Amino acid sequence: QVQLVESGGGLVQAGGSLKLSCAASERTFSNYAMGWFRQAPGKEREFVAAISSSGDSTGYADSVKGRFTVSRSNAKNTVYLQMNSLKPEDTAVYYCAAGSSYVWKYRASTYNYWGQGTQVTVSS
Repeated sequence: QVQLVESGGGLVQAGGSLKLSCAASERTFSNYAMGWFRQAPGKEREFVAAISSSGDSTGYADSVKGRFTVSRSNAKNTVYLQMNSLKPEDTAVYYCAAGSSYVWKYRASTYNYWGQGTQVTVSS
């Protein structure tokens, strides 16, 4: 069982930046691809970004490409999401997820473990 704990959310003005962190309890963290998803009120959960288990491959939703960067430290069992040039439409609860795969996936159903989420609110 992998436990994931997100942190770093908060309130920021449009154009600002936030960095989310997701700490994993699993000592074999390096075996898991990691994903970031978000869910806004009244909307379905959507893919944001993901990274392979080794960190050598990443993927992004078109809506965040060029603004968000996903990275990981396998030494620290942590995955990060650097969010720049934030927009009000980025407002959502952000979740990290771990998948039992070396390659990253964009489908939420392919991830086995989820964090509790952290709120990101971008004011205009």
